[in-house]
Amino acid sequence: MDEHKLRSQGWFGRKGKDGFIYRAWMRKQGIAPHEFDGRPIIGICNTWSELTPCNSHFRELAEHVKRGVYEAGGFPVEFPVLSLGETLMKPTAMLFRNLASMDVEEAIRANPLDGVVLLCGCDKTTPSLVMGACSVDLPTIVVSGGPMLTGRHRGKCIGTSDLWRFSEAQRAGHMDDMEMSLAEAGMCRSDGHCAVMGTASTMACMVEALGISLPGNAAIPAPDAARKILAQRSGAEIVRMVKADRKLSDILSRKAFENAIKVNAAIGGSTNFVIHLLAIAGRIGVELSIEDIDRFSSDIPLIANLQPSGSYFMEDLYYAGGLPAIINNLLPHLHQDCLTANGNTVAENFSIAECYDPNIITTTDKPFSTMSGFVALKGNLCENGAVIKPSAASAQLMKHTGKAVVFENIEDYNARIDDPDLDVDESSLLVLKNVGPKGYPGMPEVGNMGLPAKLLAKGVTDMVRISDGRMSGTGFGTVVLHVSPEAADGGTLAIVRNGDEITLDVKGRLLHLHVSDEDIAARKKALPPLVAIASRGYVRLYQEHVQGAHLGADLDFLRGGSGSKVTRDSH
Repeated sequence: MDEHKLRSQGWFGRKGKDGFIYRAWMRKQGIAPHEFDGRPIIGICNTWSELTPCNSHFRELAEHVKRGVYEAGGFPVEFPVLSLGETLMKPTAMLFRNLASMDVEEAIRANPLDGVVLLCGCDKTTPSLVMGACSVDLPTIVVSGGPMLTGRHRGKCIGTSDLWRFSEAQRAGHMDDMEMSLAEAGMCRSDGHCAVMGTASTMACMVEALGISLPGNAAIPAPDAARKILAQRSGAEIVRMVKADRKLSDILSRKAFENAIKVNAAIGGSTNFVIHLLAIAGRIGVELSIEDIDRFSSDIPLIANLQPSGSYFMEDLYYAGGLPAIINNLLPHLHQDCLTANGNTVAENFSIAECYDPNIITTTDKPFSTMSGFVALKGNLCENGAVIKPSAASAQLMKHTGKAVVFENIEDYNARIDDPDLDVDESSLLVLKNVGPKGYPGMPEVGNMGLPAKLLAKGVTDMVRISDGRMSGTGFGTVVLHVSPEAADGGTLAIVRNGDEITLDVKGRLLHLHVSDEDIAARKKALPPLVAIASRGYVRLYQEHVQGAHLGADLDFLRGGSGSKVTRDSH
């Protein structure tokens, strides 16, 4: 690219008072004048925050990105954006994903940047940053923060997925507070995000499979020196991307999305993959549906033996060859000619990758499990769709009819789930309403409801659970999620009553309420006002404009993009 075409020169290449102002105020930071001589200006979009523990090491990681940018002849500038800490934010970090994406989009567009490095880690930081960057469409590369080291408790490996097991054991009286405290102390041993194939690691795999990170990005543990080296290499690569004018829209083709869907099936990725991939597709202008995600993952077996669907951890995956080894195994199923961030095709990047442990990375011929991906359900209970993750479900519940035990909202659930008089047995289906995008608001990760205490005491370990909410990527069980339309938006879920029969048929892609169309219509007519809209601020904006889960729960006015051009210039 000719240096006069660099976007940043619209600021720093000016003559007269305008260029004087732009350069002088940057020079006050000790920046030499030759830094503005026409070299690419690279923004490092940093989600570091002490309130986002997964990303607590990002200030150091950013320094390694800067080394690479300088090495390749660019000039790095680091800037902060809203950071979404999954573990601490209330009512749910998902409520703020779209807000963070707006922050990212406007920060990139408004500033003199030629390319961007996105530092992502905790669950929502990856999709929010990618969504915002897509709407601007500059050369962009992702550097993930990496998973933490595997936890340890009483000589055993543990990760976030074990939290659900510990919780159920405590509620059943099999684990006391002291034992919980000991497990807590051994869970998070280093920098990084969840040690299992939860949402954070799923998102890191997603960007590598889409081609917008360097190969190997997904699985390197956060404290490993290789993570810092990858950050430096990414800093150098973004400068080359700017010079080649290789933008997100050049990489994120329909074929790239199909590849990501297939890779996600093979790794047993989080159900949150669905909602985030749909939102990213909506930003970059690729038509994608939950039926597409079902279809393109249906013939891909599970070849990664990782929690929560398997036994091992992200650290183990890295030692076994990482995501490159998985992608290499999948190459016959992938679009091998897709362009990636480094200018190579998928085939060029991954064809020589090796597997070093067949217990962790199996093959498509002899997979860890034939149950993989997601199934998109349809039926009168979810006209716009719902999703279930078969690899995390119980085989005996994949086709099941039972009576509904209904909770009108999360408060109702919390108040009654352990009531010894609750009318429930192991054949029941737990139904949770009003935890969707509008209803909660924000669509929290409460879909994998804890089982009733009296059933846990009897040894019951799984039940069919249905909601318009989400589930943590670290969770598991026969859990139907993302029911759309949601209860608060007039969906059939809103009129389900205690004792209604519901059929789940995963193979038949069906979720059916055994109530006549006439009765459903009559019940809907008698519903109270659907949702209470917040009185002010972002939450009101969100509730008025958020789309359904089947569209990615983005705000309706954010789909697509506005490009990188600044339309008004005050100087």
